Amino acid sequence: MNNKIIINKTLKPFNKIIEIEGDKSLSIRCALLASQANGKSKITNLLKSEDVLNTINSLRKLGINFIFNKNKCEIFGLGLNSYNYKKNITLNTGNSGTLARLIIGLLIHSKEKIKIIGDKSLSKRDFFRVTKPLEKFGAKFKTHNGKLPIIVKGTANPKPINYIESKGSAQCKSAVMLAALNTKGKTYIKAKKSRDHSELLFKNLKIPIKITREKKYDLIKINGCKKIKPFNYRIPSDISSSSFFIALTVLSKNSKLLIKNVNINPTRIGVVKILKKMGVKIIFKNIRVYKGEKIADIYVKSVKSLKSINCPTYLNSSAIDEFLIIFLIAAKANGVSIFKKLSELNQKESPRLKWGSKILKMMGIKTKTTKDSIKIYGNPNLEVNRTIIIKNYLKDHRVFMTSVIAGLVFGGKWVIHDKDSINTSFPSFLKIMNSIGK
Repeated sequence: MNNKIIINKTLKPFNKIIEIEGDKSLSIRCALLASQANGKSKITNLLKSEDVLNTINSLRKLGINFIFNKNKCEIFGLGLNSYNYKKNITLNTGNSGTLARLIIGLLIHSKEKIKIIGDKSLSKRDFFRVTKPLEKFGAKFKTHNGKLPIIVKGTANPKPINYIESKGSAQCKSAVMLAALNTKGKTYIKAKKSRDHSELLFKNLKIPIKITREKKYDLIKINGCKKIKPFNYRIPSDISSSSFFIALTVLSKNSKLLIKNVNINPTRIGVVKILKKMGVKIIFKNIRVYKGEKIADIYVKSVKSLKSINCPTYLNSSAIDEFLIIFLIAAKANGVSIFKKLSELNQKESPRLKWGSKILKMMGIKTKTTKDSIKIYGNPNLEVNRTIIIKNYLKDHRVFMTSVIAGLVFGGKWVIHDKDSINTSFPSFLKIMNSIGK
């Protein structure tokens, strides 16, 4: 099977309307919370990527039934602390850090030992960041030096805890929030600003939660919960997936794009704020609120001149999944762009800070990197006239998609391996890309 693509011509000008698949973060969170509800929940537009399918397969092993009918998914929850499973089960979380870290939070009450595994990329990532706080609830963990595989053994009486999340990791915060559901008492979380999908879902589901928002931190108080009612939810399109098509339009000549029904949650639109500072005109149309989440159609068009940026670090957490594509846009900016305090990028599917620099250097762009920062010396007249081979990147879907965008707008011959990596988050990426190129 040919698992690579070759790009050797740039995209022609376009004016298109597209719609992206469901938000991955919300798809995983909705499935996990529906599994804890008492009865049948209905989720529409659930993303059918590998990360979400691994979520479904893991929950099935825990006794949860699913029924799919076209773009609707029915999830039959068993209630809090009611997973029904055999002894010595193994949950394969694949490439999904969100799934692996969040589901552990729901297992602190598990009666039997449960093994959590993942793929080669996920097995390189730090899990002490979730096992350490979750141990305070009373659960026990056996890890491989803080990495997968992990064996979880719950406690019959989880205790509420006080927790400080200082990395800006929504995964760590959410794992503790989910664990707090299974306690008798109040869990207090002081969390550095990060995406707040879990908080909004808790509110929508009437789970007892109180949030006090301060400048740099959120203070979250969660009461142990007795029951979650089943719910209906339509998942909006993913802003992270949309960002690749935003970048494609910005970097292409004489092009316009409208992306329908995108989740523009304020904790997720750092990419939009950064690009606006660089001179990109992005317009939110038809703005509305659905169950706490802000949704809009995104309109963007080509930019003739891009400004360099000294990126404010307060935007990092709200753009953490989009920095590879932001770096690509900075490559065509006029001047030197600076991005700091990005060590969290190297906790993703691949060491993305290193890969961002590597791709730009292969394109002929000068960069200077440290362990947590990068300087990009932009070239407004950038054209690639060489062969670039992208491989051995731990099948990081965002490395693949960034490379595709680069090949389509900057020219050269690009040989990009492991195209199946997009199945992790965005299976229809190439199909939508082909529709734009027609």
